[in-house]
Amino acid sequence: MSTATTETATAYTPSAETLGAVLARGDQPKRPSAWSASVTFGWRAMLKIKHVPEQLFDVTAFPIIMTLMFTYLFGGALAGSTGEYLQFFLPGIMVTSVVMITMYTGVGLNTDIEKGVFDRFRTLPVWRPAALVGMIFGDVLRYILAATTIMVVGLILGFRPDGGVLGVIGGMALLVVFSFAFSWVWTMFGLFLRSEKSVMGVSMLVLFPLTFLSNVFVEPTTMPGWLQAFVEVNPITHLVAAIRSIMAGDWNMYEVTWTLLASALLVAIFGSLTMRLYNRK
Repeated sequence: MSTATTETATAYTPSAETLGAVLARGDQPKRPSAWSASVTFGWRAMLKIKHVPEQLFDVTAFPIIMTLMFTYLFGGALAGSTGEYLQFFLPGIMVTSVVMITMYTGVGLNTDIEKGVFDRFRTLPVWRPAALVGMIFGDVLRYILAATTIMVVGLILGFRPDGGVLGVIGGMALLVVFSFAFSWVWTMFGLFLRSEKSVMGVSMLVLFPLTFLSNVFVEPTTMPGWLQAFVEVNPITHLVAAIRSIMAGDWNMYEVTWTLLASALLVAIFGSLTMRLYNRK
């Protein structure tokens, strides 16, 4: 019995020539760089939008509804006319809309984890953070699209930035940089929390106070003193003030610098926490 088994095993052992014919010949491909791997995963995120275009609803229809609703709801009461209010309000509602959709980074990550997709990514011989960085790279396109949509609607309604085209591009660029940094907050929650509903619930709990208790809708000087104290340290307040100054052509370098430093701090803190959770998960 033992001899028969040995013969059977020997009969099915492939020779070196057989293996050489089956396996691919040539040099082993080089390991992709961190940038190349991140861009590839970013392309994957954009392909998801291509196959499920409904995902663009939150970066097109939602910003338009927000802009029209708040302009015509509060414009006459707060500024006397919708045109005057729009000059003050549009940079703020652009920030609100784009920052709001950053939470979908965490929601999408949590969904991929639940489906087991990220377990496969972790086995690939690529830079470990590439899957996370690439996912956020893909979301940057959504941020640009949302900001552009609001700007087009604002121009149609009568918004006229004194900073011209360069001011608009500069303001949108600063918004995208901050949104990229802020997305790392939600990647951490996407790894930490157990369901996408939990991620969305926590996101709303954080985003609503940050966006509404700020200088987006009214000047902080009209608020109670205790509320002004919170508004003055709110990063959204500084971001809106910076973008307003850039679009007005009168760059407030204090606010711009504050926003850039806050962005770097967000990446340093929440990026590190995200990678620690990712490596342990």
